[in-house]
Amino acid sequence: MKMKNLPLSIQIWLVFAAITLFISILLSIILPLTLRNFFTKEIYANIESAQDFIFNRFNSQSFRDFSQSEFFKDPKQTMENIRTVNHFLIYNENQIFLSSPLPMDFLNEVKEEASIQNTISKQYSGQVNDEKIFYVITKGKSLNQDVFLVSYLWDSYREDLVQTLFKKLILIMAIVFLLSWIPAIGLSKYLSSPLVNLEERVGKLANHEWEEPIELDRKDEIGRLGQSIEQLRNQLIFQDEMQQSFLQDISHELKTPVMVIRSYSQAIRDGIYPKGDLNNSVQIIDEEAERLEKRIKNLLYLTKLDYLSNHEISKEIFSLDKLINDVVNRLAWTRTDLDWHLNLWPINISGDVEQWRIVIENLLDNQIRYAKNKISIALKLNDSKKVLLKFWNDGPNIEPNIMDSLFNKFNKGYKGEFGLGLVIVYKIVNLHGGKVWVQNEEKGVSFQIEIPN
Repeated sequence: MKMKNLPLSIQIWLVFAAITLFISILLSIILPLTLRNFFTKEIYANIESAQDFIFNRFNSQSFRDFSQSEFFKDPKQTMENIRTVNHFLIYNENQIFLSSPLPMDFLNEVKEEASIQNTISKQYSGQVNDEKIFYVITKGKSLNQDVFLVSYLWDSYREDLVQTLFKKLILIMAIVFLLSWIPAIGLSKYLSSPLVNLEERVGKLANHEWEEPIELDRKDEIGRLGQSIEQLRNQLIFQDEMQQSFLQDISHELKTPVMVIRSYSQAIRDGIYPKGDLNNSVQIIDEEAERLEKRIKNLLYLTKLDYLSNHEISKEIFSLDKLINDVVNRLAWTRTDLDWHLNLWPINISGDVEQWRIVIENLLDNQIRYAKNKISIALKLNDSKKVLLKFWNDGPNIEPNIMDSLFNKFNKGYKGEFGLGLVIVYKIVNLHGGKVWVQNEEKGVSFQIEIPN
């Protein structure tokens, strides 16, 4: 079974246990090496301390008195801190005075090292009968002749210290690690418990059970995750309410023209002309059919944009200023009473031409509907070298309570009118990496679009 399939509390505990086990193994390797290095230095320090003690005490004695001292008769009688240090002398160049027997090949090796030693004192190590030995050779003078004091300690002394201390440290670490695993279980449950709770709550959200708020009294990452899910819950509630309202509004918008078309058709079939004559009555049917077609077309196009948001759109380089002029020339005739002002820099952009045509048509349709006397359109580069397209009309300001939700597809337009034109504008601009916003001016309303250049 893969670890990621286990409960989170078990994963956290296993990670903690693995880390502590790794540390234990690492320490079991590093500690002996560290202790051996430490005690090796201590051994040499003890040997040199013992030699200093001997030289300081017998500095004024002759070699014969020196060789007859208690340090060569019974090493056990020396001070406790140097009782494990043994000594022997090399004098008359090759003569050796021993207090304990040592192999001849080792003694010959020591004599040769002493003969070539160019410092007063030097540290050595060697092997005697498969056991390591540490020794220090120190040069001195007695009766006008060179004397070498060789002091040594066996490795068993160091190994005994290392093993004793290592066993105690391992025992302490084992107890500490075992005891730490117990609170680690509690810690893992403490960390995973709110996540399990959040999992249950998200499952309820998926089933539209979002009445109960999500509250976590924490400020860490889990707390911030809970806050994000709470924001999601509120957004889902809002979207659900807007969707219900949207469905009611669009049902009404679609039902009204259908009802008019059917009633007029039935009346004409019965020989009655609601608008006085056949042509006027058929014109009403045609206008309502056009209105119905527009609503259905917008809904289908909005669905298409939702699909394109997850797919690449085809782009080409085209002249945005020429496109704006073309759309204005086609729509301006609907309001010949308006004063049109166009200030368009020659700017090319990359995008889907037909989608940008729809953006301009929908925004112009909005401007024409609400403008009193003037409409202004400006196209230029802003300070950050991005394309800025601005539509302005001198109509009434937008109500502040719907300003932020004007581009929401589950929302009515300002003045309470239903429409999807601005929603389509918002989606197309976002598909092209731009942003669109609306703001109330001192006089009138402006819609602005920023497009990456």
